[in-house]
Amino acid sequence: MYSTYIARQAILDRNSKTIGYELLFRDSSENTFPEIDPDVASSKLVIQNHLLGDIKAISLGKLAFINFTEKCLINKYPLMFDRDSIVIELVGHITATDRLIKIIKYYSEKGYKIALTEYDLDTKWDALFPYLSIIKVDIESVNPKRLQPVIERIKPFNIKLAAEKVETNYQLQSLAEVGFNFYQGFFYHEPEILEGQTLAPFKTQMLNLISETFNIPLNYDAIADIISHDVNLTVGLLKMVNNVATSTKVEITSLKQATAYLGEDKLKQFVTILALSKLTTDKTNEVSRQALITAKLMTAIATNQPFAEISDFAFITGLLSAIEVILSMPISEIVKTMPLASPIERALVSHDGLLGELLELTTNYITGTDDHIEPLIERYSLDAEFIHKEFVEASRWCQELGF
Repeated sequence: MYSTYIARQAILDRNSKTIGYELLFRDSSENTFPEIDPDVASSKLVIQNHLLGDIKAISLGKLAFINFTEKCLINKYPLMFDRDSIVIELVGHITATDRLIKIIKYYSEKGYKIALTEYDLDTKWDALFPYLSIIKVDIESVNPKRLQPVIERIKPFNIKLAAEKVETNYQLQSLAEVGFNFYQGFFYHEPEILEGQTLAPFKTQMLNLISETFNIPLNYDAIADIISHDVNLTVGLLKMVNNVATSTKVEITSLKQATAYLGEDKLKQFVTILALSKLTTDKTNEVSRQALITAKLMTAIATNQPFAEISDFAFITGLLSAIEVILSMPISEIVKTMPLASPIERALVSHDGLLGELLELTTNYITGTDDHIEPLIERYSLDAEFIHKEFVEASRWCQELGF
């Protein structure tokens, strides 16, 4: 058995709603697949390493975009998956051969969605148009302005265009004008910083609420005071108490009593979801989901001895790891508004210290940056299979929360 990694990247529509994830498969520390045919290596990993049971958790109930070579398709690996749960991504094809056309037609007639990647505008691909659902365009390699003739040719087939490597909000807007339907890459890059921007009082209040919840020991008076300033937070807290107290009748006489009744673990979960949801917009829903998963995965990895001394800080650090994207402000400015412990602040701003390395390991794992994963896994003697298992569990947890 080989240790494997799995990463994913969100694919979003014009309204910044996540429609699916491209799943990225990683191999052993040697970056090779010993004694495995490279044409079927990716699909063998799909089958052998958890995806059959966990694909819905990993993709959070969205479509899973999976790469398949021609040999993978001939071996009928896509048939292992529900046609409504995946998109077949064609990779490694030089031209639309008669055999490839026949294979793609076969899967199309069975109801599978098919995406052509590495598209280079050549008319040789037109023969595949009747069977495609999506064409993915790397906008670093192809000038979007050259797509107009292609857009006219795909109209009769209702094919959607997906842009890869979108880095800025300006690109997002201009690509929509060109005719792109889906986007990939935007939420994994630095946010655009607006000069002179400051946090609104309400957002500062939500950040303070998150911070207070992770202080040791908890200050229930301070938490109750922040919650008391927002009706929705108050109602949400009382509903949470009601859900917990399923077998006994609880009479709540104060918000402090309500927070104390929940206890630390449930209170942290309540604050995490409610406060983060109030900071989130349609544009940052995906980022918030990834922040929750990062927090949960960091907490799991921190149970290993090398990170035991900073385990109490793991969850809030992961939760705040994407806050600059959510708020469109530099993290160095955001932390000034929050009473964070020094290790958390240094980890968020510059990835310094043991906590910073845990954050770097976790975020690189989720986004599939192998070069940075291996040294840290080896340095701290971590089990790659354990990390993968906890990543799946964190994804499932996030999905169950309905976030």
